[in-house]
Amino acid sequence: MSLRLFDSHCHLNLPELAPQMATHWQAAQTVGVEALLIPAVEQAAWQPLLMLRQQQPEWQIALGVHPWWAAQHSLQAVTALEAMLHENSASVCAIGEIGLDFALAPDTFAIQQQLFDAQLALAARLHKPVILHHRKSQPHLLAAIKSCNFTQGGILHAFSGSPAQGQAFIELGFKLGIGGTISYQRAAKTRRAVQQLPLSAFVLETDAPAMPLAGFQGQVNTPAQLALVFQHFCQLRPEPPDQLAEALWHNTQQVLRLQATSAG
Repeated sequence: MSLRLFDSHCHLNLPELAPQMATHWQAAQTVGVEALLIPAVEQAAWQPLLMLRQQQPEWQIALGVHPWWAAQHSLQAVTALEAMLHENSASVCAIGEIGLDFALAPDTFAIQQQLFDAQLALAARLHKPVILHHRKSQPHLLAAIKSCNFTQGGILHAFSGSPAQGQAFIELGFKLGIGGTISYQRAAKTRRAVQQLPLSAFVLETDAPAMPLAGFQGQVNTPAQLALVFQHFCQLRPEPPDQLAEALWHNTQQVLRLQATSAG
């Protein structure tokens, strides 16, 4: 049985990858990647991603404003996002990449919070899952999700934490995005979470061009590296690889609500 993999988070549209986009996709397909999700990071990316989505049916997209770009946006961006989603709802499976990053400059925290809250509320109104970015902000994300009774779930991107930290998001309907972090021996907490939490909790991702695996530091990450992420994941789980691959595929389809629209 050939394994099919879903890269639930890669930025194939960013400058490091975009010039060879077709080549990177072909390389990924060669190692079993049959689908991927590209989340937007800023408003300027929304229309180009919608066009990409029309050209590549195996590519899913999420639209939103990433906290790294928050200072360059205002709440008017969320109004524009809502209008765009009303016209293109079927083409957009999630709101993202959104979140809070408290490793950034403190003078960005207020607009980060405003944009996150507004985008989370929009996702709730439109019944869309969200793709969450976090750094030093997991408690704040949990508080916001609970405060607005958000029930659409989504993916906690780049999960790196303990089993207890992961469980808190699982209980709110989220999957944990597992990437190259687990290839590092020092990531003991995250590796333990992969071992201890239920298989239904996980999806795989590369975060290409960022988050290279151990041994590839300083290199541009690509969606084809998802095969290596999967190998590391297999080393941490007792189930056979074909069972793991099928479960991870199903988890991604489920959380992004793609079952009815995908041949998978």
